[in-house]
Amino acid sequence: MVEKKKVDVNEAPVKAKNVGKTKEERKKSAMPQRIIAIVFWLLAFACEIAAILVLNKTLYVGDATKQMYWLIGLLVADLILVIIGSQFWKKGNDIDPASEKDKTRYFLQNQMGLIVSVICFFPIILLLLNNKDLDKKTKKIVTAVACVALLVAGLFSWDWNPISEEQYEKTVSDYQATEIFWTRFGHSYHTSKDCPALKNTKPENLFHGSITEALEAGRNDPCDFCVDQS
Repeated sequence: MVEKKKVDVNEAPVKAKNVGKTKEERKKSAMPQRIIAIVFWLLAFACEIAAILVLNKTLYVGDATKQMYWLIGLLVADLILVIIGSQFWKKGNDIDPASEKDKTRYFLQNQMGLIVSVICFFPIILLLLNNKDLDKKTKKIVTAVACVALLVAGLFSWDWNPISEEQYEKTVSDYQATEIFWTRFGHSYHTSKDCPALKNTKPENLFHGSITEALEAGRNDPCDFCVDQS
């Protein structure tokens, strides 16, 4: 993982080195993130399987109240694991983005978290809706929890601003010799620490480094004030 450097307000700007990576280097760097994501997603899927077993009483956990608590607990665990996995997957995409040349692969790679969210919640929602054995209260509560979990997982897993391989390479080419600045909570990269958008940023929340470091930190949106977008 790239180490981010905090900005010393008294430090003179230093030009960044040419740190562009080849496609193979990016793929290798992204591999640990993607493996971790898959592990979390497999654990999430295991929670869904366990919830289905509890639902049809193949795995007996007790009376209706205990069954409801178990179902809710497994769905919450499912949700947490899906979201964590999706964040690691998106981090991998920041390091090694997909090419826009293949539209299908571009969509699948960027929105894999959303697809996993559907896989990990939609089947059990269908089973809950069609289940005739659950009492009405349990069915209503657990179904509502599952639907909300699917919505939340989808929102957190969707990549709202993915960068393509072509955009990545052009951006690195344009700014490979420029010192880049970004903030702890923002989505943009900046070419000047005196940018108006950074005026109210505390020093401890301001980082600097190469454009590659900024992109790998998920800061792929050029600042409207200091980045030339002509």
